[in-house]
Amino acid sequence: MTLLDVSDGFDVHDYRTKLKLVKQDRGTMYLENRESCRCPACERPFDRLFVSEKRDVTFNSAPNGPICLVRTDDQLLVLTH
Repeated sequence: MTLLDVSDGFDVHDYRTKLKLVKQDRGTMYLENRESCRCPACERPFDRLFVSEKRDVTFNSAPNGPICLVRTDDQLLVLTH
C-alpha cells in the first residue's frame, strides 16, 4: 500500500493510477481511492480524498466515519475513512 507523500505538496498526477477523479471544479478535486493508498496523517487506507486550493470550504454533509486533515503549503486535504 502506498503512503501519500505530501512532504513537498500534493500532486495528484503522482497517483493517477491509484486515485479515480470523481469530481473537479476550479480549485477543488474529489477523488476515490482505488488501490488502498494510505493516509499521510494516520497511515491507514482511506476511501475518499478531497483536495482544495481555496481558502474557505463548506461541506453540505458530514462523512460517516473518521476524517483526517492534512495541510500543505498550497492545499488542504480531507481524507475520509
